[in-house]
Amino acid sequence: MIAGLALTPFDAAAILIVLAAALGYLNFRFLKLPSSIGLTIMGALASLIVVGLDRVFPGAGFGHDVVQFIAGIDFQTTLMDGMLSFLLFAGALHVDWHEMARGRWPILVLSTVGVVLSTLLVGGGFLLLSHMVGFEVPAIWCFVFGALISPTDPVSVMSVLKRADVSPALEATVAGESLFNDGVGVVVFSILLASAVSGEPFSVAHGAHLFAVEAGGGILLGLAIGWIAFRAMRSIDDYKVEVMISLAVVMGGYAIARPLHASGPVAMAVAGLIIGNAGVAHAMSDTTRDYLHKFWDLIDDILNTVLFLLIGLEVVTIPGDLRLLVLGVAAIPLALAARSLSVILPLRVIRPKHRYGLVAPVTLIWGGLRGGISIALALGLPDGPARSVILAATYVVVLFSVIVQGGTIKRVLEYLTAKETTR
Repeated sequence: MIAGLALTPFDAAAILIVLAAALGYLNFRFLKLPSSIGLTIMGALASLIVVGLDRVFPGAGFGHDVVQFIAGIDFQTTLMDGMLSFLLFAGALHVDWHEMARGRWPILVLSTVGVVLSTLLVGGGFLLLSHMVGFEVPAIWCFVFGALISPTDPVSVMSVLKRADVSPALEATVAGESLFNDGVGVVVFSILLASAVSGEPFSVAHGAHLFAVEAGGGILLGLAIGWIAFRAMRSIDDYKVEVMISLAVVMGGYAIARPLHASGPVAMAVAGLIIGNAGVAHAMSDTTRDYLHKFWDLIDDILNTVLFLLIGLEVVTIPGDLRLLVLGVAAIPLALAARSLSVILPLRVIRPKHRYGLVAPVTLIWGGLRGGISIALALGLPDGPARSVILAATYVVVLFSVIVQGGTIKRVLEYLTAKETTR
C-alpha cells in the first residue's frame, strides 16, 4: 500500500478493522440498514469509488494498491483455517436443539442430500452458462463453484429470521439446516477443490469415502470437545475462564481437526450446539451466559463486517470484462432454481403426503441467503484462470442474495402468512 513498506498481517487486519468500523458507523448513523445489507452496499460503493478514482487519476494507482493489498492476504489460511471456525461456532450457539429436533429429518436431508444435489445442479448449469458466454471453464471448477455457492450463511439467515415473524420450530429448522449445510458444503468444496488443483479425474467413490471420513470425524470430534468443555464449565463458576474455554474449543478444536482428517467446520457446529444448549442450560450462571453470548456476538459481528467489506472491495480485483457481469447475473436464477429443487424434491421424498403450505418452502428458498461463507471459500481459491470467473459469479450472486433477498424476505413472509390465515 505504501511504497517501500511491507504489509504485515497486523497491518492488513488493522486496515480492515478500521474500514469496517468506519463503514459500520456510517451505516448505523445515516443509512440505518441491517448491517449485512448496509455493509455490503457500502463496500461495493467503496470499490466503485476506487475504480472511479483510478479512471480520473490513472497515475495514482489506487486500484493497483487495493489489488496488491487484497492479494497480500492469505485467504486460504485466514478464512478456511480461521474465520470459518469462529463463524460456525457462533452461529451454532443460538440454535435451539429442542426446536431443531422437531425438524431433524428435513435438517439432515437438506444439509446433506440437498447440498450435494444443489452442487450438481449449479455446477452443471454453470458449465453450460460459462461456455455460452465464452469462457472455457473446466467442468470440475464449475462444480467447485456449485459447492461454494450452495451452502447458506447461518448468520445472515438468522438475522433475517429475527426480523420476520416465523414459528420457533421453522426458525430452528431453517437455522439448523443452514448451520449444517455449511459444514457439509465446506467438506464437498474441499474434496472438489483438491481434485481440481491436482488435475486428476474426480472419483465418486473416493469422494464419498473422504466425505464420510471427514464429516463423521467432524461429528465425533465436535461431540468430544463439546462434552469436555461442558464438563469443565459445569465444574466452575467464573465467566472469564468459561468464555476462555469456549475460545479454546474453537481454536484448539479446529487446530487438531486437520491432523485427524476430520472436518473442522462440522466439529465446530456440533461443539457450538452442545455449549449453546446443554452448556447454557446446565453449566453456566446467568452472568456467564450473558458474557458468553455477548462475546461471541461481538466476534460474529466483527468477522462478518470484515467479510462483507471484502465482498465489496473484491470487485476491484475482478477483470473489467462485461462477460463476467453477464455470467454473474445469469448465475442468480441458476442458484435460486437449484436451491428450490434441492429443497422441494428432498422434502417431497421424506414426507410425500405432508402439506407444507407456502411459508416453510419460501422461508427455506428465499430466506436461504448466501453470504460470508461463500465469499470466504471463493476468496480462498488458488490463482488461476477459473478464479476470476468464479469470484465474479460469487460476488454477483451474494450481492443479490444479501440485498434483494435479505431486504425483501420480511415483506414476502408477511404477505404469505396473511394470505394463508385468510384461507
